Parts: sequence; C-alpha cells; structure tokens
Amino acid sequence: MPPPDPRGPRLRDLGLRIGRLEAGPANAITDVAGVTVGHVTVWRDEPEPPAGRGVARTGVTAVVPALAETIFGEPVPAGVAVLNGAGELTGSLLVSEWGVVETPIYLTSTHAVGRVYDGAVAEAVAADARVGVEDFVIPVVGECDDSWLSEGRVVQVEAEDVSRALRAAAGGAVAEGAVGGGAGMMTKGYKAGIGTASRIAPSVGGAVGALVLSNFYPPPPLVVDGVPVGALLGAEGAPESRAGSCIAVLAVDAPLSAAQLDRVARRAGLGLARTGSVAHHGSGEIFVAFAPPGRRPRGEAPSATVPDRDLNDVFEAAVDATEEAVLNALWAAPEVEGREGRVGRALPHADVLELLRAHGRLPR
Repeated sequence: MPPPDPRGPRLRDLGLRIGRLEAGPANAITDVAGVTVGHVTVWRDEPEPPAGRGVARTGVTAVVPALAETIFGEPVPAGVAVLNGAGELTGSLLVSEWGVVETPIYLTSTHAVGRVYDGAVAEAVAADARVGVEDFVIPVVGECDDSWLSEGRVVQVEAEDVSRALRAAAGGAVAEGAVGGGAGMMTKGYKAGIGTASRIAPSVGGAVGALVLSNFYPPPPLVVDGVPVGALLGAEGAPESRAGSCIAVLAVDAPLSAAQLDRVARRAGLGLARTGSVAHHGSGEIFVAFAPPGRRPRGEAPSATVPDRDLNDVFEAAVDATEEAVLNALWAAPEVEGREGRVGRALPHADVLELLRAHGRLPR
C-alpha cells in the first residue's frame, strides 16, 4: 500500500488566520531564502519480526539551510532551546558551543537516529573533501517516537535514505502530514507528522519559517486558534497512542547572532502551548533555529546583526508560524493504519470547520 496523499487545501487557504502577521508566498519554511526541504517516506507492510521487518510508517525529512557543498566551510548561525528533554537532537551541544549548524537538519524516528547520522556523515564527506581529513563534522538529527504505528523493533530507515532526502530537497510548497519523518507520528490523538508555516516580520523585512515534526499527546485536548476543538469533538481520535515529542526547526531571513537565535528557538514552545501542549514528562520538545544570512567560516566573528529591540516581530512570527505548522501537520494527514491494526484517525475536517465557523474564526 503506498503512502497516502495530503488532504485538500490548507487551513489558511480556507480562511483561518493565526495571528496578525502575513504569511510568506508558500506559507512554509522555504519562504526563507535558500532553504529547501526533502522527504523520503518508508512505507511497507511485512510480517512481524523475526519473519519480516513488520509494518513501517516512517522516514526521513531533511531541512537544508544552505548548499551541501558550502555549509561545512561556511556554517550557518544557529541556536537551540529545550522545553522538555525526553528526546534527542544530535549536534545540539555543538550548536550551543559554536552557535552554528554545519549540516542539514534531519528528522526521523527515535531508533533510526544512528542510521540517519551515518548517512549524514557520508553525505558531508561526499560534499566536502575536508570532512574527516582536516576536521570532523557533527550532523544535526532530531527524532520523535513513531512506534505506535510503525514497528520499532527494526530500524526501518537506511543510511542511503539521507541521500535520497537531500536529492529531493526543493523550495516552494512543502509536502505535509504523513510524509518523510512524519509518516508515523500522532498529535493529540489524531494523525499528524510534518507541518510548516511562515510569517513576514516587518521589523526585519524578512520571513520567519517553522517546520515541525509533530508527535505530542493529550491531555489537554487539541486547541485550534483558541477554540477547544479536541474537547468539543469528544472522545475521537486515538487518545491511547503514546505519542510524545515535537521537534521544531525555525529559520529567519535576517542576520541574527547565535544568542538571538537561542531566543527565537525558545519561542517555539509558546506556539506549541497554543495548540494544547504542556510538554509532558516523557515528551521531547527540542527546538533549533538558524539564519542563513550572515554565514561565516568557523572561528570568525559574526557580521552585524539585527538590534535586539527589533526582535519582537521575529518572536511573534516564530510563535505564530510554529502554532500553524502543528495545525497544518494535523490538517494534511489522512487516516493511517499501522502495526497491529492500529489506526491513526484523521482530524475530521468538516467538524473542525463547523466549530471554527461557530466561534468566528472562519467566514460563514
């Protein structure tokens, strides 16, 4: 059975407006200049181990801040933040120490982190002859647990899937929902996965984009633009799914310092809170932010950055884009049947739209 297609128009296309700021042309992280996104979805149905590899609903998503040929020599300024640390983002210590990322940012399932890391190293070696000869590379790989729908006793992803995700990376519209690293992810009892959105920050004249690997659980139920949709829908979805964690990747089309990007990354937590996240004990809410302008070689001082007093629009844009990215992940994802016959039910579009209209969030 092939992976399903995303479902219909996006919420913003239907009239929902999260916050006061305008979205970028694609309403995606790719609205930040030079950023591309690629997915590889691993979708198979085999007997359970040891007879086979089991049901796979997983994959790899690559967020590419700069050309693979240049990012090692000209790393991109970056920052990280952790709201709850029951998860993994490899390379986060290096980001904290040096204030840069020097590889694309990869998103996958928990048990596949090692395979994706291996593939990321191989890609870095292939792209730059200095890697492994003159210096080392530490890839950035984030994970969420998709084992409620996808067989977790077998590592379903291969190192070569990293190369495939990079080759698929493109700008413009980004596929959302049950694709790439989001193929098996759940949120608030419903099928979710990859979501993205953007906002234009007037103070810097550039876009702020968010891409999330959304996989966190109730209680409390889902909230959509302030409307308690999950509670009003009642006991639907799959509340027994032990989905936990959300990795958020933020990009800013303005020259920011690493310290400023730490602050931007932290705002992703406010966007998650608006959707009903409380960062449960067993959940990993880990965020990374980068800014392609102002790239610099290792060890060089940063170029002139945006004054701190102009960051308020950037913070607002980061919060709004993260909130909408989660909602887009839910909205795009269709119903998915996974291992042991478990079903990740799709968010019911018609019922949600009716609730949003009743609460004045959409035109009637």
